[in-house]
Amino acid sequence: MKVENPIESTLKDAEVFLRQQAELYGDELYLPKVFESATRGEATSSAVPSSSVETDNKPADQGDSLRSKTKPIKVSEEENLFDGTDTKAEWKIDPSWQKSDSLETLNSGISGCMRCPLGGTRKNFVFGVGNPNAKLVLIGEAPGADEDEQGEPFVGRAGQLLNKILAAVQLKREDVYICNILKCRPPNNRDPLPQEVESCEPYLKKQLEIIKPKLILCLGRIAGQTLLKTNATLTDLRKNTYEYQGIRVLVTFHPAALLRNPNWKRPAWEDVQAMRKLYDEL
Repeated sequence: MKVENPIESTLKDAEVFLRQQAELYGDELYLPKVFESATRGEATSSAVPSSSVETDNKPADQGDSLRSKTKPIKVSEEENLFDGTDTKAEWKIDPSWQKSDSLETLNSGISGCMRCPLGGTRKNFVFGVGNPNAKLVLIGEAPGADEDEQGEPFVGRAGQLLNKILAAVQLKREDVYICNILKCRPPNNRDPLPQEVESCEPYLKKQLEIIKPKLILCLGRIAGQTLLKTNATLTDLRKNTYEYQGIRVLVTFHPAALLRNPNWKRPAWEDVQAMRKLYDEL
């Protein structure tokens, strides 16, 4: 029987921990001050005084841990994939899409969009699927590899899990509408850039204007932060109800996150039950 290398095991545990932290807190790394001192080469005591660690002064929640305030890691803007050319200036979209009165008309009017560099790297424009008169719209941040390949949001393993989640509250994929904030896949599934959201969000707003839903469920921290223009953690986002374009909004885990960490399935189930309750009330 193969014995796992203890170093490899430690690295795997660290990778899982950092992935969970990123899902809940984003690109901000929270470190106790005693660890910060150690990284600067300062002498530290084996005993850590309680005053040396800042806490939230609130009960522990999903992913909450002792942490101190540090500056978030800044991600540089992606280089222009068109060698510095201004794609917005070169490609003028027909403004008639703004007068679309159906999802089909809107899709045909914007599916050739090249307003940002993602238009030149996509395989398929991922518009959205589902009931055009849905009372509930599920929104993720952007298509992934499977979605880019098939031209449909939330397919693959994450999509299959989403279907099961909907079924658990007596809803089908055909009952709701499913889409993303971005319609094209970012390279390597990275987070959407502000310029990409600026280019694509008007399309989402028009979709919602046509569908006229009563409720939005944001799938994942990035979708919630982007839609609601906030840096709040997923832990905090899940606690409240919001509004976007006059529509009630709830935020829960992304199905892909639940595949990575099954321990989050219980709080996700609580979120979906709350969503169903609000859905019935509305």
